[in-house]
Amino acid sequence: MSKICQVTGRRAQIGKNVSHSKNHTARTFDLNLKEKKFWLEDEKRFVTLKTSVKGMRNIYKHGLKETIAEAQKKGYVKIV
Repeated sequence: MSKICQVTGRRAQIGKNVSHSKNHTARTFDLNLKEKKFWLEDEKRFVTLKTSVKGMRNIYKHGLKETIAEAQKKGYVKIV
């Protein structure tokens, strides 16, 4: 699976390294992705999500059920 957050839909960005002599070389700005298990209380089971730390903050702030419902609506995650 690629480096995409399943909660926020964020992806790695592309940019340039710029040296002192102003040489530009391509580079990527990767996300701070973690694979973490969350307890889904309604279904009494764990759900494993590949999420960025910003996505984890959304889960802790708004709740797992609401955050997953929004991510499914946007097409970022499919949980059966």
